[in-house]
Amino acid sequence: MSRITMKNIAAMSVQYVHYSFDYYLESMQKCSLTNVDLWGGIPHYCRLDYPWTPNAVKRTSELRKKIEDRGMKVVVYTPETLGYPYSFSSPQREVRERTVDYFSMAMDDALQFGTDKVFLNSGCGLLDLPREESWARCRDTFRTICTIAEQKNITMVLEQLQPYESDLVVTLPDVARMLEEVDSPALKVCIDVVAMAVSRERIEEYFKVLGPDAIALIHYADTFHYILGDGDLPLVDYIRELEELDYEGIVDLEINDSIYWADPHTSLLRSVEYLRRFLPEA
Repeated sequence: MSRITMKNIAAMSVQYVHYSFDYYLESMQKCSLTNVDLWGGIPHYCRLDYPWTPNAVKRTSELRKKIEDRGMKVVVYTPETLGYPYSFSSPQREVRERTVDYFSMAMDDALQFGTDKVFLNSGCGLLDLPREESWARCRDTFRTICTIAEQKNITMVLEQLQPYESDLVVTLPDVARMLEEVDSPALKVCIDVVAMAVSRERIEEYFKVLGPDAIALIHYADTFHYILGDGDLPLVDYIRELEELDYEGIVDLEINDSIYWADPHTSLLRSVEYLRRFLPEA
């Protein structure tokens, strides 16, 4: 049985959307966390601000230095895609092609940041169209992205969403179907425990159906992506189950509700304090 420690814990920077990147790093330091899930959006880093590759390389190098000077490392890069102007399933070919181009650049950025993991989810199809039409376009876009990822030695990490967020990949059967239809060694899975609980699924089921090698990341938060301990999820049980399944990867804090945007440091600190009650430091 593996042992999960505080060294496995990462924190996503998305909840610091109203603060500078330096503030996020200072908050991480105060919480003694070293694993960065770098969210690719303003005001931190958005590739759209650096369309010329040398400028992107310069900026990512600057940010990487700030991270590594604090003894931290990027373990996954999460480019913003849920909102406009990207879509994997849009009926407009131009939108899908723009999304592929964006992810190709995200892969380059990830490597510049020092990680080979790029995060993605299915987004949502247009709800006035048949779901299968949107599914087919999403699958084909994923295939194109994963072909590029294979060439760049990148692992694409797919998360399931909640029903209010998407009509596409929202359950374990959806995840399994997408992996089978895309059929790429570059495509792996992130288990989001919040979405998993909404679908009344269990961590063990994901490992059993998909296989342990398919699980590349865990998104960890309480109900509605609340601070750990503020919701109803059996968070300690989740950790123990991961240990029994010999998971040794990153457990990524996605404390991502807008109620925390005004004070993200407290939301992270309280979550870390919750973990330290039962996780060893190393």
